[in-house]
Amino acid sequence: MEQECAYGFGRTVAAPFAATVGKVREALQAQGFGILSEIDVAAKLKEKLGVDFPPYLILGACNPRLAHQALQAEINLGLLLPCNVVVYREEPERTVVMAMDPEAALGLVGNPAVAAIATQVKGLLEKALAAL
Repeated sequence: MEQECAYGFGRTVAAPFAATVGKVREALQAQGFGILSEIDVAAKLKEKLGVDFPPYLILGACNPRLAHQALQAEINLGLLLPCNVVVYREEPERTVVMAMDPEAALGLVGNPAVAAIATQVKGLLEKALAAL
């Protein structure tokens, strides 16, 4: 099932959380993305606040070639990088995967060269999520 919001898009996958995380990594890699950062939100909330939270992972995905082009067009663009992809358990056998919409985020810059790159990045993210 497709998911959408003003700043992202994604889908619900009929699979457990851990299996989905592995598939997301593979799908992103197949589209030229690497993972620069990983935040286990549930673990951090448990550590810092002592609260339980369902599995929720933030992956900082980056396509190096396109990031390089974007940084050449707009040096301060690092403030909006990398593209976050979240994976969270909705139910034991249902996992949601959402990606930030680079067109929405990078549209803040107002640079046509960056906008063109954002469109390319969005297309690759859409392909990655469609492969899940």
